[in-house]
Amino acid sequence: MIVNLQSDGWEIIYHRAHALLAAQIAGHWDFSKQTYRLYETIAAIAYHDNLEKEWEEDQLTEAGAPLDFTLEKESPLEKLSKHADDALYHGRWVAMLISMHLCFLNQGLAEKDAKMADFLDEQRQRQAQWQKELKVSPKDAESAYTFMRWCDRLSLILSQRQIPVGGRQLEITNGPDNKRYTIHQLESGDLGVTPWPFSCDKFTVMVDACDLKKLQFESNDELRKALGEAPRKSISWTLTKP
Repeated sequence: MIVNLQSDGWEIIYHRAHALLAAQIAGHWDFSKQTYRLYETIAAIAYHDNLEKEWEEDQLTEAGAPLDFTLEKESPLEKLSKHADDALYHGRWVAMLISMHLCFLNQGLAEKDAKMADFLDEQRQRQAQWQKELKVSPKDAESAYTFMRWCDRLSLILSQRQIPVGGRQLEITNGPDNKRYTIHQLESGDLGVTPWPFSCDKFTVMVDACDLKKLQFESNDELRKALGEAPRKSISWTLTKP
């Protein structure tokens, strides 16, 4: 889960909610210049963080605070493999993008973990097989995944409250067109993305969050109970063409 410190407690955004935010961003992209398998790609973006089940796992730091995802340990191979297999129920295109995402996230572990290296090799073989069956080139598949990662990154920037003050530019990442994109706050309070990649000049996206008023918890059960009872709110951002 994404954990933001507030003046009166914690703001919690579940990973599945962050993925849905990424899908909202994807739905506003200008697709007139390139063709992705639009609906399937957006489905993959919305699904890509279903690996996370915060309500079933240990979610406390040693100090008793809610555990932000950046502090979590690596996911076990069994869990990664199941996530990759389950994605296939959505179809090969979704499974391919999820598989590519798992490879991207875990590529740095292959050198020190032989089992992880074998898992990633298996995933790349499956990707190649699906690309052949779907008649999609590796280049086009990579472009679609780059788009997915771009939307994921922008959603994380928003969810983690990383927008700089004073109109300073923050790099998102390169898009599927290999352009470098940045985001910044406009004088109006809206957010601008440069260059502007969306199909309309202004739109709003939102995500659900929980507010916790207690800073420390004695157990995971106490945290889960608090999350279940915590008030929920909608956080929204309006993106406007600069």
